[in-house]
Amino acid sequence: MIIVANRISVAEGYEEEFEKRFRDREGFVDKSPGFNRYELLRPSKADAYVVKTYWEDMVSFEAWTRSEAFKEAHADLPPKEMFAGPSALEIHEVLYTTEKR
Repeated sequence: MIIVANRISVAEGYEEEFEKRFRDREGFVDKSPGFNRYELLRPSKADAYVVKTYWEDMVSFEAWTRSEAFKEAHADLPPKEMFAGPSALEIHEVLYTTEKR
């Protein structure tokens, strides 16, 4: 499994609009083969939101990035002033996990 995390710095005053854009986008990725989970994390003390998607493998994630649903999900670009800096995309392979039983 891989986790794709996109760290996005949002300018002050744009938080609500940013969160709404992601809530409204929900559903585009859900039907993609190999997709498992989606999370939008609001910072409590950090300076960036984190958008996380969980995938069966890298092939599935890469297929999503080439799909029509991906293009549609990213078609309505936000205003540049919504962002306080560049975003950072991170891709991690899950090596070990545990959960409370």
